[in-house]
Amino acid sequence: MTTEALAGLVFVPLVAGMVAMLLPARAAGVLVIAALALVPVLLWPVTLAVWHGGPVLVELGGFGPPLGIVWRADPLALSMLWFTALVALLVSLHALAGFRPETAEGRRFWPQWPILIAAINALYLSADLFNLYVTLELVTLGAVVLISVGSKSVAMIAAMRYLLLALMASLFYLLATALIYGQTGTLDLYLAGERLQDGTLAAAALMLMITGLLLKSAIFPLHMWLPAAHGNAPWSVSAILSALVVKASLYIVLRVWFWTAVGIDTQMAATFLGVLGAIAILYGSLAALVQERLKMLIAYSTVAQLGYVMLLFPLASTAAFRGVTMHLVAHGFAKAAMFLAAANILRALGHDRLRRMTGIDQKLPIDLAAFALAGVSIMGLPPSGGFLGKWLLLEAAWARSGWGWMAVIVLGSLIAAAYVFRVAALSMFGSGRAGRVEVPRTLASMTALALALVAIALGFAAAPFFALIDRGLPPGMLP
Repeated sequence: MTTEALAGLVFVPLVAGMVAMLLPARAAGVLVIAALALVPVLLWPVTLAVWHGGPVLVELGGFGPPLGIVWRADPLALSMLWFTALVALLVSLHALAGFRPETAEGRRFWPQWPILIAAINALYLSADLFNLYVTLELVTLGAVVLISVGSKSVAMIAAMRYLLLALMASLFYLLATALIYGQTGTLDLYLAGERLQDGTLAAAALMLMITGLLLKSAIFPLHMWLPAAHGNAPWSVSAILSALVVKASLYIVLRVWFWTAVGIDTQMAATFLGVLGAIAILYGSLAALVQERLKMLIAYSTVAQLGYVMLLFPLASTAAFRGVTMHLVAHGFAKAAMFLAAANILRALGHDRLRRMTGIDQKLPIDLAAFALAGVSIMGLPPSGGFLGKWLLLEAAWARSGWGWMAVIVLGSLIAAAYVFRVAALSMFGSGRAGRVEVPRTLASMTALALALVAIALGFAAAPFFALIDRGLPPGMLP
């Protein structure tokens, strides 16, 4: 039953996407939502198996490592699969209300969207370096197609820039994979970690692989593609990119660093990644603070929030790992809520200029409330999941006397509060009136609000989440 459920996580959305190509847009949307609603049902037996018996392994084709490909469902993968399933379902409901069936956007969106989810699920299950490469490429190509579904010139340019940079990143990753295979004789993520020996070759492979993955993750200073892609993507696509797509490559970074590179001396590299994260937090937050468009503000906020993940490498403790995993999930829900709320505001006003949004607190109260509640998690205020993530990072930094890391975390949160309150202030007390407002469908507004509430609820439901994560901590970390 567990093996069939794991296969269903990939093949149910994949088949739904293929069938959706043959259906009208509205029927395709209903089919995709039904398929994505089935994913949590399939996840349940896998969750019980992992909770009670540890990681679930499936040898594809009956061949195991070092030559065969293995799917591995462990606590970290499982938490990301649940996160993806919930975000995908709510974003799909928003898209059903947001994309008009008669438009080209609606016809192009529905077939590609579940195929992207199938690729993301396959990536989280993969325990093979080359299989991770294949699934990551599928995720990248799916994201590029979704950015360009509207056929707007600015979105097409952003999609092409993203594609070209992603291809360069893929070459780095593939070269690193070849170097690791040459030394270890295997592509299995965990077996390679046992065989990889510290030295120049291993260091070069790790540097190439991490650089490529950081480019795909838009970590400063390799973030140049993200603001344009996220800020100009159509409707629900911005939420997909920020909440799901960049998390996939970050997940591989964590796997490679803490499982494959476990025997390599990475102390200096860890500090360097932490410095990049600290700069990303400050730069992204300040850039968000001065934006004049709501979607661009949220896009630069993503650059900042991803920087917190980089602090895990110099801190490298159980508290930091718990904090980063919570931050990844809470940020995903909150940022998806922000982008969906921004999409509703853009659709209602015909623009997302901050200084021309005065009065939307009365005309679009649900969407502004969704943005504000998501902002609570982004700022790191209790009782949100974002608060727990940042608090655990502070705890980890305190244990290592990392006063600089603590200062960056606190300052980043303060600047995040500034740009969230700036949106609220301009919406309620600004001088530029919103003018005529086309109130969005209730379903579109409620999905944004639901995502924001989940980000808050994570703060109340953290115990089972951390209990699951503690069952699959990286080598050397104790629960």
